[in-house]
Amino acid sequence: MSSEIILEVTNLAVEFATYGGSVQAVRDVSFNLHKGTTLAIVGESGCGKSVTVQTLLGLIPMPPGRITAGSARLRGAELLGLSADRLNHYRGKRIGMIFQDAMSAMNPTMTIGDQIAETLIVHMGMSAAAARQEVITLLTQVQIPEPERRLRQYPFEFSGGMLQRAMIALSIACQPEVLIADEPTTALDVTIQAQILQLLESLQQSRGLSIILITHDLGVVARMAHEVAVMYAGQIVEQGSVDDIFYRSAHPYTVGLKAAMPGRSAHKSVLQEIPGSPPDLFAPPAGCGFNARCPHVMQLCTSQAPPLFGTSHQARCWLQHAAAPAQALYQQLIASVRS
Repeated sequence: MSSEIILEVTNLAVEFATYGGSVQAVRDVSFNLHKGTTLAIVGESGCGKSVTVQTLLGLIPMPPGRITAGSARLRGAELLGLSADRLNHYRGKRIGMIFQDAMSAMNPTMTIGDQIAETLIVHMGMSAAAARQEVITLLTQVQIPEPERRLRQYPFEFSGGMLQRAMIALSIACQPEVLIADEPTTALDVTIQAQILQLLESLQQSRGLSIILITHDLGVVARMAHEVAVMYAGQIVEQGSVDDIFYRSAHPYTVGLKAAMPGRSAHKSVLQEIPGSPPDLFAPPAGCGFNARCPHVMQLCTSQAPPLFGTSHQARCWLQHAAAPAQALYQQLIASVRS
């Protein structure tokens, strides 16, 4: 893995003002994205994955959203707090984004070709004729057949898989360094999912892209990711290499996610659920956010928030403290899930 850091996010905190109070959606999130690698941010719905990356691009409406702390630097240049005009020098040009629902993200009143050409004209200063030729090249690269005809069609004339490919073409049009893929395969069937993931891998290799992959699918994580950050209740509770996360899990929530995955073995006919519900982020718990659902909860977990233990492989869990009494039992649990 490259040691060159492209994007550095430090202690990011985001909250939303509502009639019921302030929702602390993202709490003290830090991660690094290295050149040419894929960082997967994984967790169940509502854990803060999408809010985290949308904040980097200024896509969170403010108000009601508000950045209360933190920094996000792209090659040393601060992104947070920039005006919309300044952010436009980064989003679309140096940071591309594949949105979760391609149909909603595309303009239904414009042809596919015009939408991709627009970003080339605005960000790259191309003429209309040059932009059209580049659109044909891009559609070919994302494996859309008959690009000269397809660029004149509207989003509703594309299938789900084709529309996702067009969205990818739009996101890479200006040759960004960073590509954010927010649940890029959620609405697609299994065969098309595999094709889209293969396309992203191919583009990463040919263009040297650094990818942030937002997903709740651990199967996608295992295939695509080099580094993984596991989020829960607005925090990163574990992060490390993909091998660390799958084979040396250090947080009970990560273990629970893996246990809930369908297995290939015939004896695993019943999926293991994680009991309970995520905490109320209007008033996050004083201790560990996972304590109400954790099978290894200790008294300390309910009163003091754990720090991140570890260096390259980190976990926000008191079980990783050298004096934790449940350490031996926890290691047995990990071994049973692994088998």
